[in-house]
Amino acid sequence: MQDLGAALKQRKQQRLYRSRQTLEGPQDVLVRIDGREYLSFCSNDYLGLANDSRLKAAFHEGVERFGVGSGAAHLITGHSYAHQALENDLAEFTGRPRALLFSTGYMANLGVIAALAGRQSTVFQDRLNHASLIDAARLAGARLMRYRHADARNLQDKISRTGKNSSLIATDAVFSMDGDCAPLAELARVAEQAGAWLLVDDAHGFGVLGEAGRGWFAEQLPAASAASIQMATLGKACGTFGAFVAGPEELIETLIQQARTFIYTTAPPPAVAWATRTALQMVQEGDALREQLGGLVQRFRQGAAQLDLPLMPSTTPIQPLMVGEAGSALQLSEALREQGILVTAIRPPTVPEGAARLRITFSARHRATQVDRLLESLASCRRDLAIDTSPVAGSF
Repeated sequence: MQDLGAALKQRKQQRLYRSRQTLEGPQDVLVRIDGREYLSFCSNDYLGLANDSRLKAAFHEGVERFGVGSGAAHLITGHSYAHQALENDLAEFTGRPRALLFSTGYMANLGVIAALAGRQSTVFQDRLNHASLIDAARLAGARLMRYRHADARNLQDKISRTGKNSSLIATDAVFSMDGDCAPLAELARVAEQAGAWLLVDDAHGFGVLGEAGRGWFAEQLPAASAASIQMATLGKACGTFGAFVAGPEELIETLIQQARTFIYTTAPPPAVAWATRTALQMVQEGDALREQLGGLVQRFRQGAAQLDLPLMPSTTPIQPLMVGEAGSALQLSEALREQGILVTAIRPPTVPEGAARLRITFSARHRATQVDRLLESLASCRRDLAIDTSPVAGSF
């Protein structure tokens, strides 16, 4: 039997131990933990909708109309009018024939890949894809091949060497730890030439990027082919919970019949789906929020450049500050916390060895003065700790 205690002790010694922190109130840019208020730069609530009064009112309305729990799986009696109405709204918003709700993005990715790929298939994935995409290929029993990050030519080379067997290409749209975007138009051309499915995880682009917040998928693939699949989550820019897959009629029907993570689980609470309909409308009308968010990101990057802070080349709300060594990243995160600022230290195995970083994320609810406070704190903490975060030392 594995000695779990020894393994946990080793993680602590390696500065890789993870701990939860309990918020005492709602998700917001100012949060309370253990009686102390913190300025948070580590949520995915990009448009600041998670605690919006209109969403809370819609949720209450949903509870009054549909109750709290769904009570069953979608294919039994758990699929309510709220779920169906949201699926219809999502299909219209994305411009795809149909959409299908899943409980989480993780379950959506597992469901799609397991339904479309098997032991005779090859799944090609970007090396920096989210864990859910990697796990999905492994659980499906497919052959997993990983291509160089955001490199469509390398993908093409790998596909050319595998022959004509059934294949699927999967990529993040916005990479969650780096903040950069996949070259979807190039990947779609490769997929079309290979006769392969293209699955795009648009979790961090949906609601934030593209016209009316339709995501990086819609921005890059305005006339998406029937073989292109968009997955996006609803718990980030939309501020609620869940995920969806959008695509052609035959794909959605196949997922209903074969996606185990859809079939064999209780449907999400219908009140959440009902509230998400309001969130989707707010996203569609949220150009001012996206403009505010973009301005904050630009302000931060300009300030970081003046401080010689090694940010990765991202224009999205995900702004990684490279540190390098895991212990130093954790030390810097803890020093910021002492100053009342929450920024998560991202360490291996989430990122490669030597590539530990602070993952700084922005919300449209942040103010310019709060961005300036973060920059001042980063400068003082780096100086006090004598941590070398110069571009040369921090790069990898």
